[in-house]
Amino acid sequence: MTESFVQPDDKLNWRFPKVFWVANTAELFERAAFYGMFIALVLYLTREIGFTDIEAGFVAACFSSVLYLLSTFLGAWADKIGFRRALMLAFALLTVGYALLGAAPEAGGYLSGAFAVKGMAIISLSLIVCGGAMVKPVISGTVAKCSDERHRARAFSIFYGIVNIGAFTGKSAAAPLRVNLGLQYINYYAAVMALAAFLFVVLFYKNPDVKGKAKSAREVAAGLFKVIQNVRFMALILIVAGFWLIQGQLYATMPKYMVRLLGEGAKPEWLANINPFVVVVLVVPITHLIRNIKAVSAIAIALFIIPISALCVALAPALESTTGASISIIGSVAMHPITLMVVIGIALQGFAECFLSPKFLEFASKQAPEGEVGLYMGYSHLHTCIAWFFGFFLSGHLLDRYCPDPKTLTPEVHAQWQAAIETASAMPEAYAHANYIWFYYAGIGVAAFVALLIFKFITAAIDNAGQQR
Repeated sequence: MTESFVQPDDKLNWRFPKVFWVANTAELFERAAFYGMFIALVLYLTREIGFTDIEAGFVAACFSSVLYLLSTFLGAWADKIGFRRALMLAFALLTVGYALLGAAPEAGGYLSGAFAVKGMAIISLSLIVCGGAMVKPVISGTVAKCSDERHRARAFSIFYGIVNIGAFTGKSAAAPLRVNLGLQYINYYAAVMALAAFLFVVLFYKNPDVKGKAKSAREVAAGLFKVIQNVRFMALILIVAGFWLIQGQLYATMPKYMVRLLGEGAKPEWLANINPFVVVVLVVPITHLIRNIKAVSAIAIALFIIPISALCVALAPALESTTGASISIIGSVAMHPITLMVVIGIALQGFAECFLSPKFLEFASKQAPEGEVGLYMGYSHLHTCIAWFFGFFLSGHLLDRYCPDPKTLTPEVHAQWQAAIETASAMPEAYAHANYIWFYYAGIGVAAFVALLIFKFITAAIDNAGQQR
């Protein structure tokens, strides 16, 4: 059975078919599951699975980048088998994947030790990748099919609101689960959320009307190859990837950085919610303010702000040398200088995102050849794929060098680290330059900003030369 989008009158309204609300509810569960797991993933891979920082960074890099890239191919396959079947399969894979990831540390006791644990974790993450990559295009496709052209903006505003609520819920749940029960239980929580989504789809989801011929995997691959050959478009993708590489450190670096320098009482999961909160509050007024600003200028503002966000975190030790280990905020809330600077840095990231996100697609669409805007916009997510691969990979190396896993310390140094966490005394020499990590990211942000200015200068010169011929 299918369900169609039919509006009872010509007035704009917020009425959508039942399948629209079912899909959005399933998305709420899925985002709560994913972000609860993802905010703790690098910690889990190191602490419970046994990967080194470098290995965990590589595994998380592959996981996050393939998830974004694979969604286009699995979206085409979902068109062929039907949205309902695709969602049932996706949520089944996610449920099993999250549950197996939570159970992976126990595999060593029954199989062959550390190798079995790591292998089970890789298999679990592969299942999550396949399930998550299928959910992404099917839910957004359902939203599109359940709205006409006039109501599409409203439909997607609801969808993006649901995404943010789910992400906020998942990250909020992760901190108490980690502190009170252990990292494994975050994955069990994610499995329960995915199972709830599966049952919801089985009971209530009906296929929306889908018209048109579905693309084959070969056609999708051909489109990707065509996009990659466009030097101008790929240059823009690589430049903007610099922004998302820094923003991705909310998940790649910040959780380990906070816990290793401040102890288990740090709440990196909650701090990560500052970003979506700022975006939700400010994106509409900022979008209105910059409505007449050229897209490249708005993107430049974002790329100017993003290295400052990393620089703020890097300067936390300088602040601590002046204020001590505690700063009173408005006379009632005390924060460690590292926490305060991380809060400021994350807030600046959200502020910068408000300039970038509304204008990026507009700017990118102008780089696409005539008649191929849809094709190019379908691959605009490549910047996140590239950014998260290199961002997580780099994070593993920087953490290993400047903010190492306490388990790798000698007993004497580990005892000093433990005392520093418990008494706020001096950290061991191994952590003396932990803040240097953020100087690297600030440098990447500056490079992206300069690259955008060069890109604008070169493309303008090429365009002007073409007009004069």
